[in-house]
Amino acid sequence: MIPFLDLKLINDSYSEEINCAIKQVLESGWYIMGNQCSLFEQEFAKYCGTKHAIGVASGLDALIIILEAYKELGVFELGDEVIVPANTYIASILSISKAGLVPVLIEPDIDTYNINPLLIESKITSKTKAIMAVHLYGQVAQMDVIEKIAQKHNLKVIEDSAQAHGAVYSGKRTGNLGDASGFSFYPGKNLGALGDGGAITINDGKLAEVIRAYRNYGSHQKYINKYLGLNSRLDEIQAAILRVKLKHLDEDNQKRREIAQYYCENIKNPEIVLPVTRHSSLITEKDHVFHLFVIRCKERNKLQQYLLDNGIQTVIHYPIPPHKQEAYKQWNDLSYLITEQIHKECLSLPISAVLADDDVKYVVSILNSYNEK
Repeated sequence: MIPFLDLKLINDSYSEEINCAIKQVLESGWYIMGNQCSLFEQEFAKYCGTKHAIGVASGLDALIIILEAYKELGVFELGDEVIVPANTYIASILSISKAGLVPVLIEPDIDTYNINPLLIESKITSKTKAIMAVHLYGQVAQMDVIEKIAQKHNLKVIEDSAQAHGAVYSGKRTGNLGDASGFSFYPGKNLGALGDGGAITINDGKLAEVIRAYRNYGSHQKYINKYLGLNSRLDEIQAAILRVKLKHLDEDNQKRREIAQYYCENIKNPEIVLPVTRHSSLITEKDHVFHLFVIRCKERNKLQQYLLDNGIQTVIHYPIPPHKQEAYKQWNDLSYLITEQIHKECLSLPISAVLADDDVKYVVSILNSYNEK
């Protein structure tokens, strides 16, 4: 069986460095808000090209805290609207709701799966305060167009970079393409911890000051609480592990691009829709880091079973769109046709920095022999 993602094998490749990093933390006797977190924040900020990186407990918390910090600064108010792609993972939308703001769903581009910027302006109202640009599956959204719209309407741009660690767009990395960005370090991410973790990257010093307090019970100084904050901190062990893996991120992303390039050039089945990217050379261009390699097929479930029968594990990202979830039952009667098509047809193939070349070739051969009839 070719696993969809072999996390043990991925982490085995760094095992000596990881064991050493964990030992350092254990011997330090300091496990929360210590030296490892501080060093990771400095290194991740430098990597992203931002002035600040702030470790938090998860990617969802990262987005919530950004929105709450803007509320504390008076930039957003309860009930303000945030534009967000309709087909994103539900966490993007949950963050908006949890912050007491209103998600406004926008259909994606059927080719790239990212928010369709041509549809944004028609949804802007007097209550709109931000656009949440999600770099879904690892491909950067059309940030130049989104930024122009945001500037025209005086909106903040918040990046959901949870799936796009290290992607580059117009010479800048994700995390440095908007006003603020949230990252997830869930174990399966391109930069993954051995548990939950997240970070916020920003250039605004005043916003950074609020966020640093907000993640720590709303406190800059112990027992003195300025905000109704959260307990959302990146612990020392996860920070130490992330410091190890950050050094290898560009190399790992490049391996993902090479696999994606091989898939795109060699999967020749008219019943399978391949991902569309902005560049023909995925290896030299870096605005897609292929957190996921997502294909589409009208008989998706049949294809998934066929691949499983042939020893290939796949995953559906995501089977139910956010507006059809019980959590958002007020939206259940709404129709987002492109989003619903994507969620009905999409299937994620195995891809990672440790996927063997022979396994990649086998996946291609099995896909090319698939016939819906």
